[in-house]
Amino acid sequence: MQSQNFHLNFPNMKFSSFFLIAILFLQGFAEALTLNDAPGSPTQVEEPGNLGSLLKKSPHPKINCSHECTRRCSKSSRKNVCHRACKTCCKRCHCVPPGTYGNKNVCPCYANQRTHGNKPKCP
Repeated sequence: MQSQNFHLNFPNMKFSSFFLIAILFLQGFAEALTLNDAPGSPTQVEEPGNLGSLLKKSPHPKINCSHECTRRCSKSSRKNVCHRACKTCCKRCHCVPPGTYGNKNVCPCYANQRTHGNKPKCP
């Protein structure tokens, strides 16, 4: 019996491999471009020269915790203790309820903070 010799055409095989790799590379590059052009991506600039949109936007509005806690604790008999606890809660929750007492339903995170003794932490 005569064995069959399979001749592999190496130049043709190399071209096919190169072509396949090139297509995969281009597909990956095109996919990366579509991800960067998505709305809200950090590379998309709404206005020319607006560097703020290149930075990650905070999910919470920035508030002045010191000012808000001074207002919140203005009628407290222990202002330093109240102010320290309020600032901790404000930094965690990004919210301070209006008024000097109560209204915690406006800031659920603020209302749910507890001490180690399971007492309300935030004034």
